[in-house]
Amino acid sequence: MKQDNHVISVRGLVKEFRGTRAVDGVTFDVARGRITGFLGPNGAGKTTTLRMLLGLVRPTEGTAHLWGRPYRELTAPGRRIGVGLDGGAFVGGRSGRNHLRCYAEAAGCDRARIERLLEDVGLTEAADRPVSGYSTGMKQRLSLATALLGDPELLILDEPSNGLDPEGIVWLRRFLRAFAESGRTVLVSSHLLGEMEQTVDDVLLMHRGRLLCSEPLGGLLETDGSLESAFMRLTGAGKEVRA
Repeated sequence: MKQDNHVISVRGLVKEFRGTRAVDGVTFDVARGRITGFLGPNGAGKTTTLRMLLGLVRPTEGTAHLWGRPYRELTAPGRRIGVGLDGGAFVGGRSGRNHLRCYAEAAGCDRARIERLLEDVGLTEAADRPVSGYSTGMKQRLSLATALLGDPELLILDEPSNGLDPEGIVWLRRFLRAFAESGRTVLVSSHLLGEMEQTVDDVLLMHRGRLLCSEPLGGLLETDGSLESAFMRLTGAGKEVRA
């Protein structure tokens, strides 16, 4: 894999909170045009790593680069990177449509694109309802629409399947595949290993702040048969995988 094909490069990333290492020496690359699953139990250090990558948390040690630069050095990062962390942050009394309008200018997005995105994520009929009345799955769809406002090259999504019904999960899987096949890139974190087997191309498997492996999904399935089995082999225990 050539270095110039790497959209994300993380080297020796460490984050300590009051003497406890939440992320411990993590190194990996994410290639363009791929769906990379950032996988592991809740509390494994995935979200903290994503926050360091996006400049929201300062690393104790190490570097996290996008296209060879820290996030803070990118020009118009909001138009290159679409981000959905923790299901998004919403003002409950604001409608879904108005939520998107609040972020549209920073993303260089016109009203026509807002309407297309509402249709793409299946929220057109609910667009004028207050977000406080949305289900968890609907909020996930709105978070994805927000991430897509700038027509980004890279999507970074944290647990986007949470709250989605089976139909929604299939829809999300197909959407992410089409996004990657257009030459763009997805980094998606999840604790749902079985679901991610049907979604990702490459696997970053985390546990207790450390990266257990970084390799194509096919190699892990050939060796272990499933991601759950790979996790059990690499940790020596399987209980955490269902946490």
